Amino acid sequence: MDEFDHDQRFKTLIQEFFEDFMRLFFARWAERLDCSAPEWLPQEVFPDPPEGPRRVMDLVARLPAREPIPGARPADDTWLALVHIEIESPDKAAPLRGRMHRYHVALRDRYGLPVLPIGVFLRVGLDGIGIDTRLETFWELEVVRFQYLYVGLPGLDGLQYVRGDNWLGVALAALMRIPRERVAWLGAEALRRLTEAPLPKRKQFLLSECVQAYLPMDDELRQEFDELTKAEPFQGVRAVNKTVYEEGLEAGRERGRREQLRELLEEEFGPLPSKVLDRLNTMPLDQLRPLVKAALRSNSLTGLIGD
Repeated sequence: MDEFDHDQRFKTLIQEFFEDFMRLFFARWAERLDCSAPEWLPQEVFPDPPEGPRRVMDLVARLPAREPIPGARPADDTWLALVHIEIESPDKAAPLRGRMHRYHVALRDRYGLPVLPIGVFLRVGLDGIGIDTRLETFWELEVVRFQYLYVGLPGLDGLQYVRGDNWLGVALAALMRIPRERVAWLGAEALRRLTEAPLPKRKQFLLSECVQAYLPMDDELRQEFDELTKAEPFQGVRAVNKTVYEEGLEAGRERGRREQLRELLEEEFGPLPSKVLDRLNTMPLDQLRPLVKAALRSNSLTGLIGD
């Protein structure tokens, strides 16, 4: 299977299912924000001080708040906020804390809007869902106390989420805590539910691909899974999921490649003008790659901007 990398897969999932993501893990916050149509901002790029490598944030969304936010000012009677999401695939939590704080300060300085920071841990469970804290002290003086929301997927019960009514939760159950004797069943049940879900085929593909990529299977469990899907009620999983996969694969590959090209340019030139982003999103890939290479060689975006 031609897979997205961890970060790209989850960026795509969260962008496609943002409201489901917020309601699934942060329902109290989702009720106070209008999560139905987020405006995805260009990932901010800035150097680590003093002259370190440039960093690209994972996801930044601008969206209206349903109630006033203390310390903020409304724009045209609308209270706006940012939701900043970082996806952490390594099996450590500590490195994310400093980045979350630095990114938070950078976003506040740039946009002048309140920022809700969220970390998504793919391999660290912590307490499942909670608040993590970065604390800096000077002896007994607390100089900085920074907090952010987090979800640690391995700390959640996969059996509970695979039975839930949130389709994103059904897919993400593959990354959660699963007893070994239930792994094959959970994979088959998740794929059965997703292939029967009332969703566009592209969304079915994204969710099913997540299950296939992350379900912790060895040869023994894969054989058990194969036997399960030959019998009812999972008999339709193979044929239906194969169709969904084949129809969605090319679109998924193309989206992933465009994202990789965009990130390459942003690392080199910083946030891209809207005109360049439009070209990235619409130009055929076989025409786009030579232009990207030419821009990188000449240290200019002129080739992508056009006349």
